[in-house]
Parts: sequence; C-alpha cells; structure tokens
Amino acid sequence: MANRLKMALVETILTLLGQGWSQRRVARELDVHRETVARYARQQAPPDSKPAIPLTGSEADSKPAILHTGSEAGAAAKPAILHTGSSVGRKSVCEPLQETICQKIDAGLSAKRIHQDLVQEHGFTGCYSCVQRFVRRLGAGRQLPSRRMECGPGAEAQIDFGSGAPLAGPDGKRRNSHVFRIVLSHSRKGYSEAVTRQTTDNLIACLENAFWSWGGVPRTLLIDNLKAAVTKADWYDPELNPKLLAFCKHYGTVLLTTKPYTPRHKGKIESGIKYVRRNALKGRVFEALSGENSHLANWESNVADLRIHGTTKKQVREIFATVEQPALLPLPQERFPFFHESQRVVHRDGHVEVDRAYYSVPPEYVGRNVWIRWDSRLVRIFNKEFAQLAIHARHEPGRFSTDSKHLAKEKISGIEYGATELLRRARLVGPQTGRWAERMLKARGIEGLRVLLGLLALVRRHSALALEKACELACAHGTFRLRELRGLLKEPVEQEQLEFMSEHPVIRSMHDYGSIVRVSFSDGDPWREPPVQPPTVDESTA
Repeated sequence: MANRLKMALVETILTLLGQGWSQRRVARELDVHRETVARYARQQAPPDSKPAIPLTGSEADSKPAILHTGSEAGAAAKPAILHTGSSVGRKSVCEPLQETICQKIDAGLSAKRIHQDLVQEHGFTGCYSCVQRFVRRLGAGRQLPSRRMECGPGAEAQIDFGSGAPLAGPDGKRRNSHVFRIVLSHSRKGYSEAVTRQTTDNLIACLENAFWSWGGVPRTLLIDNLKAAVTKADWYDPELNPKLLAFCKHYGTVLLTTKPYTPRHKGKIESGIKYVRRNALKGRVFEALSGENSHLANWESNVADLRIHGTTKKQVREIFATVEQPALLPLPQERFPFFHESQRVVHRDGHVEVDRAYYSVPPEYVGRNVWIRWDSRLVRIFNKEFAQLAIHARHEPGRFSTDSKHLAKEKISGIEYGATELLRRARLVGPQTGRWAERMLKARGIEGLRVLLGLLALVRRHSALALEKACELACAHGTFRLRELRGLLKEPVEQEQLEFMSEHPVIRSMHDYGSIVRVSFSDGDPWREPPVQPPTVDESTA
C-alpha cells in the first residue's frame, strides 16, 4: 500500500497545480515524487481533461520561485578574504608551504593527511598541531557567498511577528504588545498591525486585513514555525494548524514554512520587522491597542510606502501600484467565516462537550479524538483527516443534541420505534395478529406499547399459524391481556377430523363383500386354503 500524504501537503499540491505550476516544479519545490504529484493531478482533473504540460523556456523562467535559501544580506556580502596565516608575532612554520597546503585543502584532505604528506614529500619537521592550526586559519576565510532569491510580482509574501510598543493603560500598568508584519517580496509593500497575543485567530485576522488593504492575495505565504501556524515543525512535512489551512483554502493561497532555526530563509521580513521597531515604534508608548494600530497605518502610508527601497532602488508605493497589485490573486466575495476550533475526546455516551453543551458523534468514535469547529449557529465535528462526521445546531449549556443515526442498534429499545412501526410488524405475522394488536392498543393506550413488544417476541417461539388462531380466539372473546394469549398458545391443538369417504379405487364395493359372505355361509370359509391331496400310486408298478 502506498504512503498517504497528509491533508495539508495534498491541499498545497492541488492549489499550486491550480495556479498553473507544472507537476515537475511542484514535485521539486515540495520534495515529493513526480508520480505522486501526477496521481493527485489525475484525481483532481475532470475525466476528459488532459494532463498539464510542463512549462519550458522563457515561460518557466518567468514564473517566480518560492523557496529561499539565502538572505537579503547576501547581495551586500563582501568577497571572501583568504587568511594567510600571518599575524602579529611569530610566524607559522607552515607558511613556506602555504600554496601546497591550500591545494591539498581544495582536494578535500584532512589536516592529519596533509601533515603526513608534508613529512613524506617535503621533509616537514613541524608537529601535527602546527598543521592543524594553520589549516583551521586557512579554512576560516573560505566562506561561500549567500544566494539571493527574488520573486516575481504577486508570487510571495513573508510573515513574522516582532515586539511592539508598550501599552500604558489608565491604571498606570504597562503591557507588552506584538506587531504583526507581512511584506510582499517583489515590491516590499508591507502591512503592520499590533496585537496583544500571537494566537491563530489574531494571525488570521491580520492576514485577512492585509489582503483586503492590498486588494488582492499573494500566491504563497512564507512563515516561520510559529505556534499559531504550525502544530509540529518539520522541514519536509510540517503539521499546520487546520484552521489556518481552511483560511488559505478560502483565499486560494498556500502556506509554506521555513526550515527551523533558519531566519535567513525569510530575510525580507526579518529586515522588515527591524524597520518597524526602529523607525515606527522605538521610543513610543500608547494608551491602547487602537492607538498603536492607527499610528502604524499612518506610518505605512506616509513613511514606509514613500521610501526608496535600498535594494530595488524604486519607490515602494509606485512599484506596488503599477506592477505587483495587478498580479495579485482576486479577493473572494466574502471574508473568511470565523469559527472556534478545538480537539475533543468522545465521551462514553457518544457525545462531545462544546461550551457545556453536548453533541453526538457516530458510535465507532467513542474514546477517540475528534476536531470540533463551532460558531454562533453550528457545531461541526471532523475526524483526524478532517472528513465531516456530524453537524448540529448550536444549543445552550446543559442541553444534549443527539442524532438518531449515531445510536448503536443494540442500544435502541423497541418502544423507540413507535406504535406505527410495531403495528406494521404485527400485521406482517397475519391479519388476525394485526387486528388483535390494533384493538389491544386502542383499548389499553400507551401501556399497550410493551404488550406489542411481547406479542412480537412470541413470534420467535411459536409459528405464525398458531399465533393467528390464538389472536382470533382472543379477539372473539374480547380479551387483550398478553398472559391470556400465552395461555391460548399453550393449549393443545385439536386434531383435524378427516371426512369419511364412501368410494375410492382402493376400497371394494359392498356388493363384493356381500358375495364373500354368502359363499362363506354356503360352502365354508372362502378365505381358507384348499386341503392338500395325497399323491396317487400306480398299482401296476407297485
């Protein structure tokens, strides 16, 4: 059986394919086998559609890359400087052989092997520690330059949280705030918003406000391993918050995480957070969160958007309005429907608790974990694969909402089926049984429901014919007690009287019997065998 991808990775594959990415590119960026991507593409495509043709040439080059392996600071990195090992003080005994040592370092030899070769080939008299220190100094300056990764317009936005300005309320107490910032990678257009907590709901609200302020949605979102977004960090297959995944699906974008403890993979937002802290918020104190957000909005439009960016050498507002905004994905017709979400364990009675009210789930999930999403009107219950198990209307605390489909058949009593169903079953036995059941229920009322159950239980021990006769006798005498009906079933059944037949091919006629009687009276017994005659003897031969 093939390995199954997690739902978050499947949604990412389908979204990227829907944005026009080739299967080869999706497999390369997400580190998934191409055949796996092709399988999900075939499942998603209509029956008559053809598989997507990978882009080649200039078309493939025009698409933006989404994975970052370098930082912005890489462009400004200075060329690597090769240390020669010389320093103030005594020179190393290895300096005369520096060029040879460098060649051996480039060949990938270790310090121990280099020392051995120097002794054998050049008659080196120094110790191994000298060579080791000299190799370490030479290797310290051999650093690879960072690689810059730039994106096309509308391709990517980077997200992060930073420390905000302090909030001093009327009581004089100071509270810390957090500043959310998102930056479009191409134009460096940003959006900032202050929050009190880094929760999933606050992250979604800030992202949604940014999208609507820009008038569009970037195709991918790059974020580090925030607890509000990532439930389990993994470079190859992270577990993302299901609510955030639903938000991304609503807006048609994809959430990608960076490698843990690797901030350089999102260098644009790292420098953007520093820019907000140092330029917009440093030295400021606000009375409330609304005051800080109002200040951030004015600062974005009047300061950040008007600056000439140091890397692009263009004004942020101009490049955003002319190049990047038209390339953003369109906004949906409605905002994301906010809901609360949590994980619950199904109780022994087959219900889960949501705000002190209780809602049923299928019986096979008793004792297992399920996901609950609820708002002011509905409660939805999902399994771990986020397939919907049940949906209930929201109830006040203390109430139970039980779906009849969630009850095990063994736990449903016969009375719960109702009088109509029980009468239908009684009529299936026979017309007399159905007639007795109807008259009994009319005479005895609600208490007759259990009598109906007892009547149906008699079917398992007696034949339908016997029960029909007993019900016919009970109706004739007007008795509707179950014990009397049982008594009628215990009495022996009278043997059926057969009709006497006067004529039959096997039976002889009376005339034949009369002739036999007459012969018996005249000549003797007609049934007696004739006497045996003695053998005759020939006298001549005697």
